[in-house]
Amino acid sequence: MPIKKVMLLFLSLYLLLGIALTQAAGAAAGGVSASLKLAVEDSLSEISAVSSHNTYYVPLRSLSEALGWSLTGQKDGIQITGNSRSLLLPGNNGGAVLIDGTTVPLNTYLENGSLMIPLKLSVYLGYSVSYVPDKYLLRVWSGAAKLDDAAFADKYKAELKPETAPNPGTEDPVAKPGMTVYLTFDDGPSNTTTQLLDMLDKYQVKATFFMLGPHMRQYPAQVKRMGTEGFGLGLHGMTHVKHKFYASPAAALKEMTDANAILEQISGQSTTLIRPPYGSKPYFTQSFRDKLLGQGYHLWDWNVDSEDWKYKEDSATIYNSVMNQVHKLKAGKTDPVILMHDQKATLLVLPRIVEQLQKEGYSFGVIGAGMTPVNFWKDKR
Repeated sequence: MPIKKVMLLFLSLYLLLGIALTQAAGAAAGGVSASLKLAVEDSLSEISAVSSHNTYYVPLRSLSEALGWSLTGQKDGIQITGNSRSLLLPGNNGGAVLIDGTTVPLNTYLENGSLMIPLKLSVYLGYSVSYVPDKYLLRVWSGAAKLDDAAFADKYKAELKPETAPNPGTEDPVAKPGMTVYLTFDDGPSNTTTQLLDMLDKYQVKATFFMLGPHMRQYPAQVKRMGTEGFGLGLHGMTHVKHKFYASPAAALKEMTDANAILEQISGQSTTLIRPPYGSKPYFTQSFRDKLLGQGYHLWDWNVDSEDWKYKEDSATIYNSVMNQVHKLKAGKTDPVILMHDQKATLLVLPRIVEQLQKEGYSFGVIGAGMTPVNFWKDKR
């Protein structure tokens, strides 16, 4: 039998065998909110990238054809080779296995017979992904690309606008620059989380939680609720102890990997969003970033610090500081990423902050893997 037919037969069997294992992921991904035309290198492709749970998915076969990848059937999955790199995509929705044997978290699902993969998988093969919401630009590119994102968006601006816009609470290409707030909460979950989620629900606002592994184990119901109700899920490590987390890049990676395993065990979802303890500067240096971001994680700090951990019940000081920082960012058309903490004192000031921001016309978003990370190192991986 010709090699090509063998390959097609294997892929067909892979998809059929994968249905039972990926239907749950497909159902979870059923909350599709929007699609964007995918840009590949210096051209606009016919591929539709579908947004689900703050991640853009594309058909594996279509992306492989567009980027010139080769797909090789293996007994335990599909080997994908491109850009002089390769990885294995197992047939059990078990992430992706890199060339060094490391397994990185990602979900796949079936849609109309096509295996849908997160676009971020291309990062593991050495590509970069750009997401420019106000230009409707979602692009995968390598060093061979000649156009930068601004030039590309200008060249294809008439074709980039999607037919359908995203629903509130996901990546929002129609939001005005500087007018989307990303509330983030560190150190949870805690005995305050239920009240915090209830409060956010009252104002119809979503937020992103960077959580500690042991705390997730202690409050699993709250973690499940976050996943079910569409809140952003992020990792804050395991120990929150400086000398342990920053002992080495390998130690930091293990903390995030362990926390991710706990998150997936509880909620059925994994994440690539990380926030190191105490923020990324000065300790999360190049070697740390290369180690963790090289595994597909995305580094998020903040550009508005509430210092709620410091001022506690001094709500007036927290409120004034937050609003002053937000207004400075507005002048530069920069979206605020606000650092707060999952603690009782934060509940006292949060309603006032949310109400004022809503009065001023701000919308609230959830951080997604397809977004350009905001971090102190300006590392866009």
